[in-house]
Amino acid sequence: MSNDPLLQPYRLKHLTLRNRILITSHEPAYPEDGMPKDRYRAYHVERAKAGVALTMTAGSASVSRDSPPVFNNVLVWKDEVVGWMKKLADECHDHGAAVMIQLTHLGRRTRWDKGDWLPVVAPSHEREAAHRAFPKRMEEWDIARIVGDFADAAERMKAAGLDGIELEAYGHLLEQFWSPLTNDLEAPWGGSLENRLRFTFEVLGAIRKRVGPDFIVGVRYTGDQDLAGGMGAAEGLEVSRRLKESGLIDFLNVVKGHIDTDPGLTDLIPIQGMRSAPHLDFAGEIRAATGFPTFHAARIPDVATARHAIASGKLDMVGMTRAHLADPHLVRKIVEGREDDIRPCVGANYCLDRIYQGGMALCLHNPSSGREIEQPHEIAPAPVKKRITVVGAGPAGLEAARVAGSRGHAVTVFEAASEAGGQVRLTARQERRREMMSIVGWRLDQCEKLGVKFHFNSFADAEAVLATEPDAVIVATGGLPHTEVLEEGNDLVCSAWDILSGDVKPAASALVFDDAGDHAGLQAADLIAATGAAVEIVTPDRSFAPEVMAMNLVPYMRSLQARDATFTVTWRLKSVRREGNRLRAVLGSDYGPALRDRLVDQVVVNHGTRPLDDLYFELKPLSSNLGEVDYDALATGGSQDRLVNPEGRFRLYRIGDAVAARNTHAAIYDALRLVRDL
Repeated sequence: MSNDPLLQPYRLKHLTLRNRILITSHEPAYPEDGMPKDRYRAYHVERAKAGVALTMTAGSASVSRDSPPVFNNVLVWKDEVVGWMKKLADECHDHGAAVMIQLTHLGRRTRWDKGDWLPVVAPSHEREAAHRAFPKRMEEWDIARIVGDFADAAERMKAAGLDGIELEAYGHLLEQFWSPLTNDLEAPWGGSLENRLRFTFEVLGAIRKRVGPDFIVGVRYTGDQDLAGGMGAAEGLEVSRRLKESGLIDFLNVVKGHIDTDPGLTDLIPIQGMRSAPHLDFAGEIRAATGFPTFHAARIPDVATARHAIASGKLDMVGMTRAHLADPHLVRKIVEGREDDIRPCVGANYCLDRIYQGGMALCLHNPSSGREIEQPHEIAPAPVKKRITVVGAGPAGLEAARVAGSRGHAVTVFEAASEAGGQVRLTARQERRREMMSIVGWRLDQCEKLGVKFHFNSFADAEAVLATEPDAVIVATGGLPHTEVLEEGNDLVCSAWDILSGDVKPAASALVFDDAGDHAGLQAADLIAATGAAVEIVTPDRSFAPEVMAMNLVPYMRSLQARDATFTVTWRLKSVRREGNRLRAVLGSDYGPALRDRLVDQVVVNHGTRPLDDLYFELKPLSSNLGEVDYDALATGGSQDRLVNPEGRFRLYRIGDAVAARNTHAAIYDALRLVRDL
């Protein structure tokens, strides 16, 4: 038996959980046709095999046809879901993990033009800012119907062999009844707190009648909306007490805040640069006041914080959900005393931001998460050991080196700079994004353990590469900023990289032309504005920074709106010319012949990168594959066997931004799926 607080069993009703770590409900958007099929099951099973005590599926599963899946939710209103959930539960149970599912009706947190185009329903006509649908105010028959749908869904989940269910009551329909901001019904469904809670207790009562007293039922809810006019902490505590005293539930899963806007969502589920575990003490207060089993998750990314949450008695079970996206083997590594091998969650929130843009959840620096079938987390040893030379120690090069080393190859890495990191090191210079360096640091540590040889301050040419007598060469040299986008005045602008690196100092006023829409443009604007300068961010897009996505945009907006910053969309920078000591920038439009101009002290262009590929083309004629990549093999997990030049001395590949400007996930994914079969 371990003395580690995290590894102590916990008894919840009749169920013994093997440790204190759970994966809280979240929707990775992996369902197919609304069903949790092979990809969905493999994702949860991977974490069950590695030792997590409880995996909470869905975030949330939809109980009604008029709760259409805007996040590709599991559809538990369909009978066919029982078979799929049974397969998932049985396999997770085989590995010792408990399985539950979160059920919901989204209420107004969806859109009428999804699914069957049915009216969105809520206890008022107030629309949610995030999804913009004006709801129908619910009638008695809507209430009765949805209560029945919850009971039907719970019965299906019991039939599937799950250990329990959880109801989602923040932002969704249940909480929409709770909050005075979203419930203007008359009694008995609106008005007093008792009336506003009536719908929830009707649902819980109907569920209990259907599943019996032994099946585990919990509620995930906000104990404080932290929103003017909404449900505050005092009322939230009273809700907590009433939930416990009802005798209808077995645990509380507490959050704090609201999710109807991007800023609210980001405060409730904080991202990098924000305080870790900001709501842990609040959850502890709920536990202390109720004496009831209490779960909680909100940016608890590291083992030390999770251990504190349990050891201090603040929680009974601690959620490490995004941490398990980064490293599904987190619990196993704790058990084995290998905490320093845990791949850290850097809070980049690529996972959630993709979901809210209609994609599936992917981890910025673990491309196997969500791809467990195609890209297993374990790297198989190579049958034949080779010499692999990697040029470039950015995220792509480091991942290539790590995977090659894990295969057992002898790996040499050349890096022109004095330190590893590439563009990640540049972006991490901003304090708010410094956690990004863990992407680099973790890979460096793993490479060191694997015996990878690094040569820093080494601008590798063909001669240096050939001297390593490689069997394969991976060119991961990245790219350089491309700013030559103007009809006139390209020599008068600087790049966003110039600002971020400190090579160019911010001027008194600046125009940032952001045509890439990624972090670099906003980071440069933020750095300039922080000096007190006036800055205007101009983009030809109809919205700015589309690659940054919703939750990552929030900290930028809070910072820039507090300073002298202006945002201008649908205008394109056409030319720049000198005018005295200043610059005249001319803006045009893709929509017509209109022109505008600005007089500023500095013009910054963010237009992505162009590949730094001279070495690749120098080596190409000497390679056996002439740089060709078998895309079918790359996409399906096959090996690269192209032989185009029989006289070639090695295989040659390039990855990441050395191919084309993309993002960190793409660079790492390139490396993983290419090198794992070399």
